[in-house]
Amino acid sequence: MTGIRLLISAIVLSLLQVGFLGWSIASRAMVLRSGQEVLLKVEPVDPRDLLRGDFVRLGYEISDVPAGLVVNRGTQAQADGMIRVRLRKGADGFWHPVSAALGSSLPAAPAGGEVDVLGTISSGLPQDEHATLRVDYGIGRFYLPEGEGKAIEHDMRVRSFGIVAAVSADGAMQIKALMDGDRKLFSEPLY
Repeated sequence: MTGIRLLISAIVLSLLQVGFLGWSIASRAMVLRSGQEVLLKVEPVDPRDLLRGDFVRLGYEISDVPAGLVVNRGTQAQADGMIRVRLRKGADGFWHPVSAALGSSLPAAPAGGEVDVLGTISSGLPQDEHATLRVDYGIGRFYLPEGEGKAIEHDMRVRSFGIVAAVSADGAMQIKALMDGDRKLFSEPLY
């Protein structure tokens, strides 16, 4: 009888693990498939991960949010706190921050042509409205085929690169593609 209980427990635990993995993969694929696309300007940081191969570590223009854009600046900001940043497409084709709010929501819904993204504050909120607030959106790495990292890192220092990100309804972002100007270099597979 104890052996049967142990077997049933192992099967239930295995099904829970498979279900969780399936849910994680499906939710990421849903954002990539149906999320709103935004083009973000990127800056390279580092091209290699010893365990996972070549990648481009990306910094974003939208990661430095001017403190003057934060509508509820009087609120106490903490490192690792949530911030919602509203983006609007600029004349250059890239999306730029136009307002932000500490916490998980802005006071009003985004207008047409705007999208809200959720990030984490990497530093406390400066009191000077001309300073910048560092924000992490969880999209800092893009993995590449073996041997491609160094060449792309070099090219990123010479000309403008971007990423196409898919934004879910709740503001989470997933990288969809790495762009070299108007040319798509690499796309993320759905699964």
